[in-house]
Amino acid sequence: MNELLQQLGTTFAWLSLLQFGGTTAVVPEMHRQAVDVMHWMDARTFANLFALAQLAPGPNVMVVSLIGWHLAGLPGLLVATVAMTGPPCLLAFAMSRLMQRAGQSRWLAIVKDGLVPLAIGMILASGWIMANASGIGVMNLGITAAATAFVAFTELNLLWALGAAIVLGLATHAIGFG
Repeated sequence: MNELLQQLGTTFAWLSLLQFGGTTAVVPEMHRQAVDVMHWMDARTFANLFALAQLAPGPNVMVVSLIGWHLAGLPGLLVATVAMTGPPCLLAFAMSRLMQRAGQSRWLAIVKDGLVPLAIGMILASGWIMANASGIGVMNLGITAAATAFVAFTELNLLWALGAAIVLGLATHAIGFG
């Protein structure tokens, strides 16, 4: 159990330093670590934990807590959550001090502008991983594409897309189409 807690802490501590754009940005690497490298769970379990975290109110980092809980109960939840939130909190504090000193310097603007495409790319990669985890099939791809278009091109709450995707997924599963 101690070895597992140490693995959770180490893995999520270094992942936490990559999460430009939030926790969702590191989902592909989190998936790779949890499923392919550490073999903590299969892709379906990871996708289910991610979906549960997205459905629940609260921060996106909740997926990390659920992974910790799934693997080691309350100690796992605490270790994974602290490992994922602690280093960025300390880094944010240090960076805020540095940014106050830098003021409106040109190098700071360049760094900020460079991080935007990085964050967008990491978030898109997360979407790709989750779409693949749901299974490759005509219906799954159609639901994913429709939900993506809905979120990208409407001002409506994304919960409408989520609800519709759930209903369609359940219906296609019930009739054996997906």
